[in-house]
Amino acid sequence: MPIDPPITSAYIHIPFCRRRCFYCDFPIAVVGDRPPLQRSQGITASATGHGSGAIAHYIPLLCQEIRATAERVSHGKPVKPLQTVFFGGGTPSLLGVEQLEVILETLSNTFGIVPGAELSMEMDPGTFTLDQLQGYQNLGINRVSLGVQSFDDKLLQACGRTHTLADIHQAFAAIAQVGITNWSLDLISGLPHLTLEHWHKTLEQAVHYQPPHISVYDLTVEPNTAFDRWYQPGEAPLPSDSATTQMYRMAQQHFTAAGYDHYEISNYARPGYTCRHNLVYWRNQPYYGFGMGAASYVNRHRISRPRTSQAYGDWVQQGAEHSAEVGEPTALAEQLLDTLMLGLRLAEGVRLRSLTDQFGVAIAPILLKTLAPHQAKGWVETTILHDQADRSSQASLSSQPDMHIRLSDPDGFLFSNVVLSDLFEALDAIADVG
Repeated sequence: MPIDPPITSAYIHIPFCRRRCFYCDFPIAVVGDRPPLQRSQGITASATGHGSGAIAHYIPLLCQEIRATAERVSHGKPVKPLQTVFFGGGTPSLLGVEQLEVILETLSNTFGIVPGAELSMEMDPGTFTLDQLQGYQNLGINRVSLGVQSFDDKLLQACGRTHTLADIHQAFAAIAQVGITNWSLDLISGLPHLTLEHWHKTLEQAVHYQPPHISVYDLTVEPNTAFDRWYQPGEAPLPSDSATTQMYRMAQQHFTAAGYDHYEISNYARPGYTCRHNLVYWRNQPYYGFGMGAASYVNRHRISRPRTSQAYGDWVQQGAEHSAEVGEPTALAEQLLDTLMLGLRLAEGVRLRSLTDQFGVAIAPILLKTLAPHQAKGWVETTILHDQADRSSQASLSSQPDMHIRLSDPDGFLFSNVVLSDLFEALDAIADVG
């Protein structure tokens, strides 16, 4: 079995929000709405982490987990420095600049961060000042993921967002003013009261601002959320299933026509602006996860931290973060299913020979037989590989020994759950895929 690649990516969960959005089931802690700070060069924001005792208490625990994990995985030897770091949440832009500096210094002192590393930070409009953004940039943040979600104030209010269209415009201006060139605009389709006409206007507005990267997520009504109490999927005021399918096709057509590569089911990027950190997930490569509710993938073992503040604090104090390195590895069959589920989200798909090298040649005929009907429908595409080079031509899934296997765009992506369900059922029946 191939040797695992070194771990060079870390996800940092900052679980604090001003309030919980109506669709959100993420592990967060609500710190409450606060009076806006006075305008700072044209942008307003709520008070940052300096005004929150919960955030001030969380930072030392987070850093303690980082240090303990680094000590555990290093075995007294230097570890590979980080090439990507992603601050997610929650709302990481509620952190004060000095608080972010403490976390980055801890990462640098324990793991190291390579020059030119991708340092991403999720930010919500209306939660940061221009000075804050400049401070983050001075610390090394070079990629911003801006949670816009919609350009309509009524829709923003309907899904519980705290920002407005004016905040969005101010956030765009701030990003341009400090000179951050690598940034993403995040949108949500399928929101209540969202019509196809509204969605078309949203797509036009997104392209107008020329973000290098765009993420489009279809609303999922998660259990125990406000939307779960109020709405039934596919019923008004939520768009119908056919409408959300049309929204997906509209986004694909609009963004690819505007020069974006549809490189992952929900993500579009101009050349050179794919998210390096997220590619680690989709290629099923190992990564560290730190913070309340964060997940890690270390030594082929996945572990999620506790999802509440008290439980996470107790967990860190007890040294339970070590369990990510001493637990039993994920079963081989589960690793295969994860690799397929994640890899087929990418436009590049998966390589058959890489799968058979890792999981055994016995899986090849199962994969090929299961995927053949979906290829006939146009949902699965293949590219024959010869001498390590791609040749763009359609391969027969029943005969070709080495190929790239991918889902078509948009139909294969739209029906990915059907394809994956069939794969899981076929492979789950195999007791030993090695």
